[in-house]
This record gives sequence, structure tokens and C-alpha cells, in this order.
Amino acid sequence: MRIGIVSLFPEMFRAVSDFGITGRAVSNGLIELDFFNPRDYTTDRRQTVDDKPYGGGPGMLMKVRPVQKAIQDARKSTGPARVIYLTPQGMPLSQETLGSLSTDSAMILLSGRYEGIDERLIEQEVDLELSIGDYVLSGGELAAMVLIDGLARLLPGVVGDDESVIRDSFYDGLLDYPQYTRPERLEGEDEGSEQSRVPAVLLSGDHAAIARWRVKQALGRTWERRPDLLARQVLDDEAKQLLQEYLREKD
Repeated sequence: MRIGIVSLFPEMFRAVSDFGITGRAVSNGLIELDFFNPRDYTTDRRQTVDDKPYGGGPGMLMKVRPVQKAIQDARKSTGPARVIYLTPQGMPLSQETLGSLSTDSAMILLSGRYEGIDERLIEQEVDLELSIGDYVLSGGELAAMVLIDGLARLLPGVVGDDESVIRDSFYDGLLDYPQYTRPERLEGEDEGSEQSRVPAVLLSGDHAAIARWRVKQALGRTWERRPDLLARQVLDDEAKQLLQEYLREKD
């Protein structure tokens, strides 16, 4: 996947280009990042990229021409690609959206700064507006990095174990079930305490029972923490029974 990034601070993206799963994806050629800084497309000595908004008000807006030229150059580099503007006014980013975007061979990410970008530029150049949450950041770079990281996990060959991706939260519309590793009992904890021990079913070797327990825990955790997600699900009779079991056990 080739990603063109329009940003005033391209150096921030070292967090995804140099580290972790995304860093390996870049070094292995599975993701290619190209940067286009609007400052490089200014014509004045100070490389001005912002100006006052018409109608008054606080803050500044990014100037149209430098951003537009950066986008146009990005298009030449990536080939046909949709332009995605990271903004609090965009539609919420979801796992479903990530799955749809992961099939694209290229895209251009536009990271805004200041009070945002001239609306005419959005109408002329932007294909999709995305938000990572109902809050405001200093710029779109962090949001773009979130998008890149989420996409990288879905690309073939990026994550070592493909099964770990399909077991992630949200993949099937539910939160993930609880996970445990060694030791079986935490040292210094009350030996009889349920919280100090790994659930017995996970030590049983009964794969069918383990799978059933995990579905039940995923349903219950989603019911407790994200009932809005559960409300979107059409539960079959088995899932309804498991959720009822979870609720009875909690009581």
C-alpha cells in the first residue's frame, strides 16, 4: 500500500515508519510512505501556510494553494488514490471502515493544523473525512498515524499471526474476551482469590469449552462496557443463552 501524507510535520511520522509492526511493514516494503509538506509549495520567504479566516474569529486557517499543490503532487506520486482528511468533523473511524480502506492500493492522508482548512479545498480535493473520536487535537498527524496503524494490521504479511487479527476487538462486532498468560496464580495474592488465578477452563485442554467460554466473555464484556455495540448485533439462540449465563454468573 502506498500512502501519500500531506503534513506540516512529516518528522512526526517516524513513530509509525521506524517502530513496531508498522515500522516492519515499511522496512519490508508492504507500506510505502511519501511526504508532502505544504511549506515546500509556498512562494514567500517566510513560507507562510496560514491566514486569517474571512468573517473574523479566533485562530488561523491553512492557505489553499500550498495545501492544494501538495495534494496534487501526492496524486502524481501515488497514482489514482482517494484523499482522506483527518478532522473532528469527519465520520467516526471504525474497524469496518479500516477493512474497506485496506483494499485500496494507495491513498493520500491530509493532516490539518490551526483551525482547519478552507472549505473550498475540502470540496474540490477531499474524498473522505474521518475522525478518530469526539475530541480535538492540535493537528491531524496523530489521527493519520492511528489510521495507518489500524490499516497495517489488516494488510497480508504485516502481522505475524493472521489469526490474531481476526480475534481482535470489533472484528466480529464485539469486544475481545479476557486474556491470560503465565503464571497460573499471581504471587503474593490470596491463594483462594478468584482474581489471582487463571480461569480453570483455560487450563482444561477442552478446546470446545474454551471457545464457548471466550464467546460468553466477549458477549458479557460488550454488554457491560459497550452496550451500543451489542445493540447492533443480531444474536442467535446460542449467543443469547451464553449472555444470560454470563449475567447469572455475575449476579
